[in-house]
Amino acid sequence: MSDRPRIRLGGRTRERPRTPTTGRPGRTGGPGALAQLGLVLRTPARAAQPLFSQAPKFWQRMLPYAVVGVFVASLLPVTITVLTTDYGLAGGWSGALGVAQTVPLLLAVTRPVPAWALILLSDTIGAVLLSHADRVGTQVWPWTPMAIVGYLLLMACLGLREPIRTLVGVWLATGAVGAVLGFSQPEGSTNTAALLFVLAGVMLVLTGALRGLGEAQRRIAEQEVISEAERARRTLLEERTRIARELHDVVAHHMSVITVQADSAPYRLPGMAEPVQEEFAAIAASARESLGEMRRLLTVLRGDGTERAEGEKAPQPGIDRVQQLVETTVRAGQPVELSLAAGAAEAAPPAVDLSAYRIVQEALANVVRHAPGAQTRVSVTVDGGEVLVLVVNGPAPGAVVALESSGTGHGLVGMRERVRLTGGTLDTGPLPDGGFRVAARLPLNDPTEDDS
Repeated sequence: MSDRPRIRLGGRTRERPRTPTTGRPGRTGGPGALAQLGLVLRTPARAAQPLFSQAPKFWQRMLPYAVVGVFVASLLPVTITVLTTDYGLAGGWSGALGVAQTVPLLLAVTRPVPAWALILLSDTIGAVLLSHADRVGTQVWPWTPMAIVGYLLLMACLGLREPIRTLVGVWLATGAVGAVLGFSQPEGSTNTAALLFVLAGVMLVLTGALRGLGEAQRRIAEQEVISEAERARRTLLEERTRIARELHDVVAHHMSVITVQADSAPYRLPGMAEPVQEEFAAIAASARESLGEMRRLLTVLRGDGTERAEGEKAPQPGIDRVQQLVETTVRAGQPVELSLAAGAAEAAPPAVDLSAYRIVQEALANVVRHAPGAQTRVSVTVDGGEVLVLVVNGPAPGAVVALESSGTGHGLVGMRERVRLTGGTLDTGPLPDGGFRVAARLPLNDPTEDDS
């Protein structure tokens, strides 16, 4: 059964949709902007897709480009100015390094690994050039503050996009390049290789964990959808199997009658010609063979459950036992009124007879579970060529009773299958006064015979 919140509608427990943000029932609006942004952050981008490409709104999809654009627009002039004034690097080299270390960040939204390769190469070349700058001895080296900020932004893009194996390789490569450059550190400068190595690792761990959380949530959601579909499919198959077992008794009875009539025809109708007697013998043999095949099929449907198989040997109930069913329900404390048309049981064929009884049985069981004490009316009538089954209950008195946790959830599924089997129609739903209605029309004649 579903774990969604449940509400009362006409004596039945119904599921109400849950919103992605709060999980509270009855909210039709979407989640807030912050909640949507958090969901987008936890949704990993697929290969060759930009970050946030699966976001539902346009501004959310454009957000990575805007953030990276702001960083590039801020870091580019600052990098050129700092390299020129603080490090004493020539203006041409400062401009070239500023562009090479910041502009490739725009590629990080869609291609973070190539962007990382370009920026790491640019930062390495910049470190080599800065090692010969005039005032490097009083500054940080090999990574400038602007290079560290841009590199951390790049690490965030990588962590939200790439698998763990790639992230580990990027982190180790960053540390290795910093360690190699450390052997030629200018005298008096402050080494920032270890600082970038630690900060890059922290950024990769945080964003990678966020991405892993999103992956786990997505897989759990997929498994829940699959499990729900499997439960619904299993419920339907179990109900169809139970109906097939019950119909076996009905069909087997008719096959047995055909066999007996065909075998006894020569004795009941003396003087038949030899070809006619052979025809009756062939009919009897075919009927016996079909009956045997049905019994083997029933063995498969019933499985190895001995107790269940023994219990199903009892005669199947029909419309003539609806009154007994209602009396039993009344003795259990449920007020029920019955209107049963005379001759309905005799007019209905076996399949319709059994289906009508089972529909009333399941409808009353649902009333007892979900609306105990509610006034209930049961009507079984014959109108033209149809058996009409109607079960209507009013609202449950007093406090609402929660759905019985041990229920199978097969009620409406079984009703639909039985009605579909007989070629009829089923109408169920809440009533304006808070009650619930189950109405079934079961044709007395097989619709397939009419079509033929």
